[in-house]
Amino acid sequence: MWSCAPTRYSPATAAAAGKATPKLATRLSKGEKRNRKRMAEVGTVYDASPAPRTSADILPATDDHRARAAPGPVTNNKWLTASVACDAAQVVAQIFAEAERRDPDHARTWVALVDGNNHQIDRITAEARARNVPVTITIDFIHVLEYLWRAAWCFFAEGDPAVEAWVQDKARAVLAGSATKVAGAIRRQATNAGLEPTRRAGADICARYLTKKTPYLDYPTALTNGWPIATGVIEGACRHLVKDRMDITGARWGLGGAEAILKLRAVRSNGDLDAYWSYHLAQEQHRVHRSRYADNTIPHAA
Repeated sequence: MWSCAPTRYSPATAAAAGKATPKLATRLSKGEKRNRKRMAEVGTVYDASPAPRTSADILPATDDHRARAAPGPVTNNKWLTASVACDAAQVVAQIFAEAERRDPDHARTWVALVDGNNHQIDRITAEARARNVPVTITIDFIHVLEYLWRAAWCFFAEGDPAVEAWVQDKARAVLAGSATKVAGAIRRQATNAGLEPTRRAGADICARYLTKKTPYLDYPTALTNGWPIATGVIEGACRHLVKDRMDITGARWGLGGAEAILKLRAVRSNGDLDAYWSYHLAQEQHRVHRSRYADNTIPHAA
């Protein structure tokens, strides 16, 4: 997700802005922001044939392993949606509607990739339950790596080459399905090193993350079944749909204009622009020329 800066807020954003009181009248203080930003919810649906791999294919130990690594699933029939007006529940519902359009009988395997956001996980779980469709939720492995790197800097000096081996060792263990063991090992290492609470904060955050997200870190099953484990598709969508157009220096967006641009970019990316434009012109003609006189009776001046 990327943020954009509207000049007219939604009710929730406006309420938050109304509660904020600047410390100084003439300049911003530390932590204060000049413009209110609203997050865009972005989702995608795509087809992918299973591509079984192993942890060695994800994190090769040598150049030879890297050269022989099995490729991941190939994305096909990608469909995108984005919104700054709709909340996560509404966007998740749109994603499920598109997936159900493709697989109305729920005969295929449904996998949901997320970045670990609890609200998104809750909405996906609720939507799957409401539609009576089994969905396997998997957290993007790249996000797990970021937490491991955050923990690593608690134990290594900046630039220490040993940090890479440490991260790879822990990452391979997570890929093998040992997330809780890795969490425990990180906590013990921080304790044995006698790190102060502030110094070990990154390690504790990583350990808590791995422990709480364990149900969504079943990478052995995902790799064996050939499912994707990274959200590169959605990261690219965030850049293309939102950042490249909305996050421009000096740009100010009203909520309606930002929503319209996001919808138009999504329609174009999905290859539906020609069909949409024909529909748009037909609706405009109806609105301008036909809607007032539905019975084709046009009054004449006396």
